[in-house]
Amino acid sequence: MEKTIAINAGSSSLKWQLYNMPSEEVIAKGIVERIGLPDSIFTIKYGDGEKYEVVQDIPDHDLAINMLLEQLKALHIIASFDEITGAGHRIVAGGEHFKESAVLNDEQIKLVEELAEFAPLHNPAEAKVIRVFQKLLPKTLNVGVFDTSFHTTMPEVNFLYSIPTEYYEKFQARKYGAHGTSHRYVAHRAAEMLGKPIEELKLITCHLGNGASISAVDGGVCVDTSMGFTPLAGVTMGTRSGDIDPSLLAYLMEKLGLTDIKDMIDILNKKSGLLGLSGISSDMRDLEHSDDPKAKVALDIFADRVRKYIGSYVTVLNGVDAIIFTAGIGENDVAMRKNIIDGMSWFGCQIDDEKNNVRGQERIISTDDSSVKVLLIPTDEELMIARDVEALKTK
Repeated sequence: MEKTIAINAGSSSLKWQLYNMPSEEVIAKGIVERIGLPDSIFTIKYGDGEKYEVVQDIPDHDLAINMLLEQLKALHIIASFDEITGAGHRIVAGGEHFKESAVLNDEQIKLVEELAEFAPLHNPAEAKVIRVFQKLLPKTLNVGVFDTSFHTTMPEVNFLYSIPTEYYEKFQARKYGAHGTSHRYVAHRAAEMLGKPIEELKLITCHLGNGASISAVDGGVCVDTSMGFTPLAGVTMGTRSGDIDPSLLAYLMEKLGLTDIKDMIDILNKKSGLLGLSGISSDMRDLEHSDDPKAKVALDIFADRVRKYIGSYVTVLNGVDAIIFTAGIGENDVAMRKNIIDGMSWFGCQIDDEKNNVRGQERIISTDDSSVKVLLIPTDEELMIARDVEALKTK
């Protein structure tokens, strides 16, 4: 049986899942953490609860992938590299070049590298990984699955900023969004759960994790999303500020004695959000167990910002059939889901406390008489990647 590997490469990590296709059976998965740092952690889970783990220095992605492929053989997960006929790579920034998943040849990989200015922490690492796979598995089809592609269907009214149009025409300065693969997966899964064609549904998808974004999906097509030119915009996140008045940056830089805008952006990306508001942690669980008043304020602000985006997207869509929660917070935080939805009962959206009292389990969590359904759907970006690879194999 042919196998497809779905790859999610970060600047210092490599997450993956190996599938039998087209059955979509997961036969192994794992992660390499702390690449380029001392004591890297290499983990493979396979078989009937079996696990292989080693801690050693892994200086680069090249060695990480070599180790991965060799261990797949050593653990008898595969007999030959030829069994892996497809490799799907999650790529953060596809700009306007990649409106859908694409087979990656040398020319396409160069484009991924050129788009690094839109995602400097991710695209370079992803391009390196693709080239390593090209070298080690020359017969394997490499496919790029782009975080931004799902959002390229947004109309100009929603992706253009109110700045001189020439900045978009010359420099592609526009809203791109992120988490597109996750939003796409949960939107289609919601249609299946509701038993309706996705073309007939108005959906609001909430990918709530350390990074968080909200999307408005009309008939299966994204028409708006909360993240912007970069993943810094939108709702309050773990360490990211979300939306902010740009004039405040100049004011704070003067007060802080900063002269490089990159230093200010670093604060907004790494020291703001829940962490900055609470002064305690970027982790929702820590804040929910804290008695510090700032922790409660941070949690209330998070819920408020998500609620405001949902409310605005009800207007964008001219109605909504269902709201979907996914990702770490969305899938596991019972109290936060309730907090968000309890503030929106005015349009017939009600949480069922008993149904909502679950973590990471796919289900409808609204009351039976709720006119707007609320769904909890664990995301599966790796499966979407594998499916896109399979679709492009047949073209």
